[in-house]
Amino acid sequence: MARSFAVFDIDGTIIRWQLYHALADELARRGQLDPIQFQKVRAARMNWKTRTDSFTTYEMTLVNLVKVAITGISVTDLETACRSVLAEYKDQAYIYTRDLIKDLKAKNYLLFAISASQREIVGMLAEYYGFDDFGGSIYETKDGYFTGKSDVLMSDRKPLYLKELVKKHGAAQTGSIGVGDSESDIPMLSAVERPIAFNPTRKLFDHARQANWPIILERKNMVYRLESDNGTYQLAD
Repeated sequence: MARSFAVFDIDGTIIRWQLYHALADELARRGQLDPIQFQKVRAARMNWKTRTDSFTTYEMTLVNLVKVAITGISVTDLETACRSVLAEYKDQAYIYTRDLIKDLKAKNYLLFAISASQREIVGMLAEYYGFDDFGGSIYETKDGYFTGKSDVLMSDRKPLYLKELVKKHGAAQTGSIGVGDSESDIPMLSAVERPIAFNPTRKLFDHARQANWPIILERKNMVYRLESDNGTYQLAD
């Protein structure tokens, strides 16, 4: 009998920070990113933190740096950096999604993780949490080194990759669940029966409201579930 599946975003959904960003910080610490260029990333991050610029602007500054900087880095060095990041961040998880993963595993769900972070670090985290399969951005390698060519798993690609995982594992669409925190997760969340907007960005919140999706908010040691009634949200028990 086919098993139902649940698909999770990772950055900002399971982990409280962004693995992609933490990995860039670790590579910079190891001297594998240009310090002058990385300073531009730090400035963009501060602009986002002070809300003088958008998170998207900061993120694209970082992504563009990594695309250039990863050229020539060895696979071994990247995997070493990944393990260092995972050691620090793997347990810095949200209570809601951490407990949901445990609950769905107990209910025999197939668990998939799909993220735009590098496939290497996504795979390590997926193994740690016991996911059945995963997808992440692929950076081409040759002779043990990254070439600079990449296949980034952006928002429009997520549902296509999810479809591949569902087919690969013979998963059932009935009862399927998706959890994500930003507008980049909308296409993926639209592909499941029970989408959940978790700590959503403004654009995801607006879409969730129009689609009558439930919204989960986790703040400090409290988890709030908001149920939509034709676009008006009420706090659920």
